[in-house]
Amino acid sequence: MKAPLIAALVVALAPAQALAWGPMGHRIVGEAAMQNLPSEIPAFLRNPAAVRDVGELSREPDRSKGAGRIHDHNRDAGHFVDLDEDGKLLGGPSFLPLPATRAEYEKGLQAAGLDSWKAGYLPYSIIDQHQQLTKDFGYWRAVKAAAAREKNPQRRAWLKRDLERREAQILQTIGFLSHFVGDGSQPLHVTVHYNGWGEFPNPKGYTTARVHGPFEGEFVFENVKAAAVRAQMTPLKPYDGPIEKRTVDYLISTFTEVVPFYEMEKAGGLAPHDPRGTAFATRQLAIGASELRDMIVSAWRGGTDATVGWPALRVQDVLDGKDPYDSLYGKD
Repeated sequence: MKAPLIAALVVALAPAQALAWGPMGHRIVGEAAMQNLPSEIPAFLRNPAAVRDVGELSREPDRSKGAGRIHDHNRDAGHFVDLDEDGKLLGGPSFLPLPATRAEYEKGLQAAGLDSWKAGYLPYSIIDQHQQLTKDFGYWRAVKAAAAREKNPQRRAWLKRDLERREAQILQTIGFLSHFVGDGSQPLHVTVHYNGWGEFPNPKGYTTARVHGPFEGEFVFENVKAAAVRAQMTPLKPYDGPIEKRTVDYLISTFTEVVPFYEMEKAGGLAPHDPRGTAFATRQLAIGASELRDMIVSAWRGGTDATVGWPALRVQDVLDGKDPYDSLYGKD
């Protein structure tokens, strides 16, 4: 048996939740979003090196798999959420309204004999990283403003080094946000039918083959072009409402593509040289890249409302002239 075929079978037989888009898909989402950031975003994020870094860092949540049982068990379910046709989680509680915290989400699932490790908690992964990015941007704004005003050479040197640390942190956070937003654009990551239709009523005869890995991995690598994804990105539409609502709306929109995916597959759309599968994958990756770009912008704009350091200071107060050094460096 040829090596590429063996590799394809390994991917196909792996648990569906083990991966999202393959390396190429996640790289495309991260790079396309970064290449389409508006000029209001700091210049350090709009250079080619940052684009490449986010493309690679967007793969990190998958690359870390296999670190150990506790690591994997804690994190693997953060890549998916299993919804059925009634909008319920594995036939248990309704997905909507999304509980305010994972603890409340877990409580509702356990009341139905389930848990978030079975049902997945992808929306919380996205929300968590968006909130972290908002905080990161707040720190960057505060540190940059303080460094520009600081007269003390030692303090100024520390602030300049911290600004470099903040920029590295921002790239890391965007990479993780990119990964989970990318997961959210893959329809097989938001459904109980995550790897073939499964053992559910199947009157339309959708495939029960393990199509998850081959579709998002080898198929994307061989058929989807980054330029085509960028060309299908939607215009900038940042959201100034609750990130929880934005995330739920995004995942529900992806969920509506589950049946169209199986219809497309049934019609032969994943066969070699059939344009329908390529068009489907390209569109979903473009949706993910557009959503990531919009979330980066909304996090940037929200950064002025964040607090930084301890005792906590409002970023806007720092921008207005308040000295944050003691809060940032720490007095204890």
